[in-house]
Amino acid sequence: MTMRRSFMAIIAAVVALFTMAQTPAAALDKCAAAINAAGGVTANYSITSPQGTSKGTIAMQGNKFRISGSDVKCWYDGKSQWSWSPVTGEVNITTPTAEELQMTNPVAAVQHFKAAFNMKKAKAKTANTLALKLTPKKKDNIKTLWLYFDTKTSLLRTARFEMSDKSVYVVHITDYKHKTLTASTFTFDKSQVPAGTQVVDLR
Repeated sequence: MTMRRSFMAIIAAVVALFTMAQTPAAALDKCAAAINAAGGVTANYSITSPQGTSKGTIAMQGNKFRISGSDVKCWYDGKSQWSWSPVTGEVNITTPTAEELQMTNPVAAVQHFKAAFNMKKAKAKTANTLALKLTPKKKDNIKTLWLYFDTKTSLLRTARFEMSDKSVYVVHITDYKHKTLTASTFTFDKSQVPAGTQVVDLR
């Protein structure tokens, strides 16, 4: 799985303001509602994968989001998506489909997991941790997904993705903050990519 494919790992993990509930499915519903109701949320992430370690920040407000890391940058304003990576060396503008948004949009990812995965509480290693185990109902690139929440703050701190090819991706989330984010936060900012980067409109 490439770092671009690991977008799902990044976004699905960043589910700020997770409210505890009696069942995992209800918890994911509350998670999606919290993302929409929070106004704006920012957080830091780090991903450990077979390709190495990647770090960056994410901002979310409603169905809009922005990812900013050394190996990927992405803006989505609710309709158009701008994506940059050092591999392509260009910015691609697209209108993502519902399926593609499952890879990048936090609310869409949460709803995808609810529909496509079986969920149950798992045994946590520490007393102040809530653990959830998700397994796909059908064959999927993800074999098992583990989510770990801090019971004192109700925030997701770690997600561990065990893939069908036996690779493992571990996502850590820190520094959640509530902010009122402007519309420009979610539109392409050329100052965030190398000067002269080509912008390709694929819409």
